[in-house]
Amino acid sequence: MLAPSKMSGQSGAMQTFDIPGRIKCGTIATPDIAASLADYTGVIGLSIIEDAPVSADLATAWGAPALAGRRSVLLRHADGRPFFLRLVETSPIPYQPLRSFGWAAYEHTVANCDALFADIKGSAFTVIGEPKLVPGFDNFIPFQVVGRAGEALYLNQVLKSGMTDLDLPHTNARVDEMFIAILAAPDRAAAVAFHCDALGFAEGDTWSIPYSVINNSFGLPDDTITDMTMTKQGRLPGSEIDQYPAAATPRDMVPGELPPGNAMVTFITASLDAVKAPFLATPVRRDGALYAGRRTAVVRGTAGELIELIEAA
Repeated sequence: MLAPSKMSGQSGAMQTFDIPGRIKCGTIATPDIAASLADYTGVIGLSIIEDAPVSADLATAWGAPALAGRRSVLLRHADGRPFFLRLVETSPIPYQPLRSFGWAAYEHTVANCDALFADIKGSAFTVIGEPKLVPGFDNFIPFQVVGRAGEALYLNQVLKSGMTDLDLPHTNARVDEMFIAILAAPDRAAAVAFHCDALGFAEGDTWSIPYSVINNSFGLPDDTITDMTMTKQGRLPGSEIDQYPAAATPRDMVPGELPPGNAMVTFITASLDAVKAPFLATPVRRDGALYAGRRTAVVRGTAGELIELIEAA
């Protein structure tokens, strides 16, 4: 646990960070939580905030009642913003990342792309894209890795904070907040409409690019084009919604559990009463570092993605 003084110093930062549209947490479902925890505390450099079993009530709220009593660990960087990663223990299931619908990757801001890349090489994280500028974008240098649970992380050193209609976060932390959640969709337009109409996001820019991570995953020619659309609130980015290839499939899951790998993304919302989608369970107030006594509930999107919402107030 962080020392009380460190935690108390975060209260003001949380109030300014937790605005509607903000990504507050990314949940990773892993069958070997002890090994994954060692990866994230060691290689990635995160600190343990909470370590406790999943309550039956919370598991039900996620639509994953079989996870009641499983271990859950909440992590964040000691010098980063009040954003969390959460590891949840799940049953093993064959899983290939970046080939199925749902949350495909978490995109984080990092202080030094080259230094982090050097430390990650040779670790349990598999590099699937080395640091390089993306054609058409000079705002950041990204690289991509996959963890032992099949979770994909896009790790970006922001060079210029401003884009046409979005702000990208600089950081001094080794690995800081997730500032974009990557969604693999069978119908990009339907997914964008859901995030906008049901959740209150606005539609941002659409790009059509040769997406090397997707092309490599599906064995497609390097010049194959992927269409992707950003969602946003104001200049705050939300999700990058990618049109996935015809060969993509729904994600296999253990019944009653979370999807493997990149399992669920938590957003701050202005009011649960304004959400125009059915909740998996009735909203309730929850305590702890993530929820802080606020109302929260979960919805499922058109790509099968689990979206946890926490009220800002």
